[in-house]
Amino acid sequence: MRTRDTGFVLCIANRGAEDLEVRKVYRALPDKAATANGYLRVIDESGEDYLYPAGFFVSVEVPHKARRALAVPSPPTKRRSSPNKPLQRAGARAARSGR
Repeated sequence: MRTRDTGFVLCIANRGAEDLEVRKVYRALPDKAATANGYLRVIDESGEDYLYPAGFFVSVEVPHKARRALAVPSPPTKRRSSPNKPLQRAGARAARSGR
């Protein structure tokens, strides 16, 4: 797999690498030694780069505007503590309507 200075790849498999999301686009950095050994250096949402099997990815071309957006690491997402916990906003509406 070839990448330029910073390329983009689509994850198509994640066997044993649960930190990767299938169908997600990642930034890839050139690393000749990794490529020679069948790996690809990929940057995750934390901004850190890790080596993964090159077969987990396919190269993708992205438009210039998308390239700029994808080049910035995403902030960590907050997960709700309980799937049964109602959203605070929904609770506020119920309180206003007299329920």
